Amino acid sequence: MERVSSIRRKAMARQHKAEVMIAGEQLRLRLHDSKLIKDRRYHLRTYPNCFIAQELIDWLVGHKEAPDRATAVCLVQHLIEHDIVHHVCDKRPVFKDAKLLYRFRKDDGTFPFNKEVKIFMRGQRLYEQVIGEKSSLLQLREEHAVAYQRSFPGCELIDWLLQNGEAESRCQGLELCRALQEHGIIQHVARKHDFFDSGLLYQFCINFRRRRRLSQLLYEQDRDNDEGHVASTHDDSHPESPLAFRKSPSHGDQIGFQSEGLSDDAKQITSVRRGSLNSLQLQSAGFLPLVQLSLSPRCNPRSVLSRHYTCQELLAPGAPFIKKVLTVIGDALGWGFVVRGLDPCFVQAVEPGSPAAVAGVKVRQFVCQVNGRSVLHLDYRTVARLVMTGPRTVVLEVLEPLE
Repeated sequence: MERVSSIRRKAMARQHKAEVMIAGEQLRLRLHDSKLIKDRRYHLRTYPNCFIAQELIDWLVGHKEAPDRATAVCLVQHLIEHDIVHHVCDKRPVFKDAKLLYRFRKDDGTFPFNKEVKIFMRGQRLYEQVIGEKSSLLQLREEHAVAYQRSFPGCELIDWLLQNGEAESRCQGLELCRALQEHGIIQHVARKHDFFDSGLLYQFCINFRRRRRLSQLLYEQDRDNDEGHVASTHDDSHPESPLAFRKSPSHGDQIGFQSEGLSDDAKQITSVRRGSLNSLQLQSAGFLPLVQLSLSPRCNPRSVLSRHYTCQELLAPGAPFIKKVLTVIGDALGWGFVVRGLDPCFVQAVEPGSPAAVAGVKVRQFVCQVNGRSVLHLDYRTVARLVMTGPRTVVLEVLEPLE
C-alpha cells in the first residue's frame, strides 16, 4: 500500500503538470487566432512569434480567464515555471505586467521534449484512438459490486495495444501501461492497485478534450497540495482535443507547424523514435531507432542552412539536389515539421517520429510544391498557411541536398 500511495502522489503531481500543458497549448492556439502572437521588432531585431506581456494580461482579463491583472500575472508565471512560456531573451524568469516580449516555447522549438512529455503525448494519442473507436474499449463495468463508467480491464487494454501495433508483446504492453499509470494518465478505478495484465478495472485520469481554464488550475494545485485531490474526467463529447495540433483556421501571423524545433547548429543525432503514428521515445515500450533533433532550450533557433541558397541555384542543371515527392498524413498531433526562409523556404525542424519524419521529411530540404502548387518562390508564412488550411494529407515536392 505504501508503494501505491507513493505512485499516486507522483501521479497527482504529473497529472497537474499535464493539465497545465494542455491549458497552455489551448491558450497558445487561442492567442494565435486572436493575432496577439506575431513577429515583433525591438532594438532593430525581429523576434518571431511573440507577444507583449501587457497585451496578454489585457486579453486574459478581457476574456475572463482571470478576475484581475494580479491573478493573470500569477497564471502566466505558472506557465513559465512549467517551461511553457519564456522571455524572448531568457533574461526575465519572473513575469511582469509590462511592455516586455515573451514567447511560447512551442513557437520557437525550445519546448523541453523530455521523457515525461513524450509519455504524456503518447497517452493523449492512445486516448484519442480509444475514444474514436465505435466499439470502444471504454464501457460501464463493475468491480466489487461498484459500477465504473468508461472503464476497461487491464488485460483488454493490452489486447488492444497488440491488435493496433502499439506493443509487440504482452510484456511490452504491460510496461507501457505501467508507465502511463506512473505518469497519471491511467489509474485503477479504486486507486488501490498498480497496473496488472488481469481483469482489474482501470480508467483514463485525464480528459484530453475538456477545455481548461488556467485560473482553475491554480486552485486545483492548491487543493491537490492540501487534500491529495485527483481531478476527475468529464465532457468527453467535446469535438476538439486540446492537444490535437492539426491546423487552426487561418492565423494571420502564425508561421509554423506544431513540432519540436532546432536550435543554433541543429545537428542530428541518433536516438529513438515511435513505433507507430505518434508514439514517442520510451525504450521500455519498444520503439525503433531514428534521428532526433538536437535541442537547445535556452536560445533562439537559427537557420539550419550554412548559407542562403537562391532558387536559381536549386534549379540549375547539375545542381547537387535530388527531387522527392513525399506524402505526409497528419495525425492527432499534426504533421510535425517547421518551415523557415524566403524564396526558397526550407525545412527547419522535424519532430522525431512524427508523420513528417515517417514520410521522409528532413531538415535542410527545400520545399518546391505543396499539394501540386509551386511554392519555391514563396515565403515560409505562405507555405505554412497552405499546409495549415489544406487537407490532412499533404503532398510535398522537395529538393534534398546530395550527401
